[in-house]
Amino acid sequence: MAVVNVTPDSFSDGGRFANASEAAFQCERMLRDGADILDLGAESSRPGAKSISVQQELDRLLPVLE
Repeated sequence: MAVVNVTPDSFSDGGRFANASEAAFQCERMLRDGADILDLGAESSRPGAKSISVQQELDRLLPVLE
């Protein structure tokens, strides 16, 4: 299993994969490296993070999934 955070304020990768093409490339790399499951995170869970709308979450996720 691999986690790819598509949030601009990710505490684990500093927002490195907030861009859809970078996130998709990372997903492909993790699958090649043996991941069977990808967990795409589109809403930050870091302490103090502001909640986002469902639409904002979809706007982050759908380009990566497509």
